[in-house]
Amino acid sequence: MTTTISTAEARKNFADIVNKVAYGKEPIVLTRRGHEIAALVSIDELELLRQIEDYIDIEDAKKALAEPGDNVSAKEVWKQLGL
Repeated sequence: MTTTISTAEARKNFADIVNKVAYGKEPIVLTRRGHEIAALVSIDELELLRQIEDYIDIEDAKKALAEPGDNVSAKEVWKQLGL
């Protein structure tokens, strides 16, 4: 279950909120004026998100390499961009 709290409440109870996220593995969504603006997650959840993101990037790279046509080196792209 995800807890939702305002940023004002988060400021008042920051240490408790960090403990809930870190040790209770409970994600917390922060709101401002009733709108969700950020989320606090445990390091374990962040690592999982990073792994998922890396996997997606690798799959996208494999698809790009499998496409027909000439591959362009990063150095060539940087040169074309004037970098």
